[in-house]
Amino acid sequence: MRIGVMIGPEKGDTARKLERMLRDIEWAESAGLDTAWIPQIPTDFDALTAIAAMAARSSRIELGTAVVPLQAQHPIALARQALSVQAMTGGRLTLGVGPSHHWIVGDMLGLPYDKPAAYTRDYLEVLNAAVSGPGPVRVRNDSFAVDNPTDLTPGTPLPVLVAALGPVMLRVAGERADGTILWMADERAIAGHIVPKITKAAADAGRPAPRVVAGIPVCLCARADIDAAKERANRILGEAEISPNYQRLLERGEARDIGDLCIAGDEETIAAGLRRYAEAGATDLSVRLLPIGDTVADLIASKQLTRTVIADLARELR
Repeated sequence: MRIGVMIGPEKGDTARKLERMLRDIEWAESAGLDTAWIPQIPTDFDALTAIAAMAARSSRIELGTAVVPLQAQHPIALARQALSVQAMTGGRLTLGVGPSHHWIVGDMLGLPYDKPAAYTRDYLEVLNAAVSGPGPVRVRNDSFAVDNPTDLTPGTPLPVLVAALGPVMLRVAGERADGTILWMADERAIAGHIVPKITKAAADAGRPAPRVVAGIPVCLCARADIDAAKERANRILGEAEISPNYQRLLERGEARDIGDLCIAGDEETIAAGLRRYAEAGATDLSVRLLPIGDTVADLIASKQLTRTVIADLARELR
């Protein structure tokens, strides 16, 4: 199982925020982590642009978006941007995409959010053709009519992962992508729902076994602080739970909120939690470091200690 870390978004002014993200990728590479996942949220950096900057501060680690909303740009434009960044990273990019949520696409961007799974299927048909270049991209489907030349080539294959939570999206991801990126999925949901459905879809389509990247918050803390860590997870990470997509996914497992999903405790507790995800069928973990403390100094110290444990476990579990 590959162990990675989420980097960004960070609070603060843009220049200082970028420098912190660059320091974080330097740490992740030096610590021997396999992957770094950069979220794409409405109020923060463009994830692919951030990865282009991180490529200059790293040479080995895989860099992935988690995830780029599809509705915000044409698939040819996204393919061009992704192939450009793939070249900048020396072939280390993994493009995570997804149909996002109604409160982002509809309420914030003012775009239609009708039939997101069907739109994703159509989008991937164009995107896959474009990132396989060079050559003409000629696709006609219900959403796109494309006849576009391209001279860009990925050099090495550009993996595409899809944020897929429900049965239809998991089928789309299995048939047309290299795997899925998850949030709000516990071990039971992964083992009983995610892995069987996406694996069958990939097999039926003649594709290799898919990657399953599980995003989870992790906090190294004393037993007495576990409840505080879970409460903090709910306070700062719980906004996404309003999405019907996440609510339905939670119903597939035992967790009821992001605090339940948070792996908090000593090193043995964290190791056991990570192993449960591996046993459930996750091929990758994207760790969201969750420091706790009453002061900035406490939070920094907590983050550093959790980092050390994650780096140690990455070597052990690989």
